[in-house]
Amino acid sequence: MLDHVGILVADWAKSKAFYDAAFAPLGVTLLNEVPVEFTGGVKVGGYGRTKPDYWLTESAETGPGRHYAFSANSRADVDAFHAAALSAGGTDNGAPGLRPHYHEHYYGAFVIDPDGNNIEAVCHAPG
Repeated sequence: MLDHVGILVADWAKSKAFYDAAFAPLGVTLLNEVPVEFTGGVKVGGYGRTKPDYWLTESAETGPGRHYAFSANSRADVDAFHAAALSAGGTDNGAPGLRPHYHEHYYGAFVIDPDGNNIEAVCHAPG
């Protein structure tokens, strides 16, 4: 299975502000910023709970349409993620709710990030 994933972002500051806010309800924070002397001047940072699992990299070549789903500990965390992401400038792409067509206890919410990616928080716990 995957250990970590990365996404290219056009505006580091804008995307960092968005993800800082959207991830806070999930207990996810920026854990590592790679010094630019190691990246050729490109801004790179890793988000996670205990280790960097999700890396943002500033790039002129971003591409919309990717889907990233992040685990939440509760349905309330999914709700809080959705509200925080919308407040941080995201666009609603599916309000929090059950999606039994995916799985019996699948509770998720979807937001489009500043670069057009479909970002989701999901909880699989019953009720």
